[in-house]
Amino acid sequence: MSDSEHYDPLTPRPRGSKDTQERKMPRGVVIRLVAYLVAGHVVAAFLFLLFTVAGKG
Repeated sequence: MSDSEHYDPLTPRPRGSKDTQERKMPRGVVIRLVAYLVAGHVVAAFLFLLFTVAGKG
């Protein structure tokens, strides 16, 4: 029998577990994600501005 048959997702996990690496995203990934999101929105806003200005003239 495996442990997965007796797994209960509603019971809290013990505090002493050492799987914090699985639960947290690495800091570099978070920084890169935020940077890509900001850069993507800046590019989208610039394109929107370009099409808005070109549409009026």
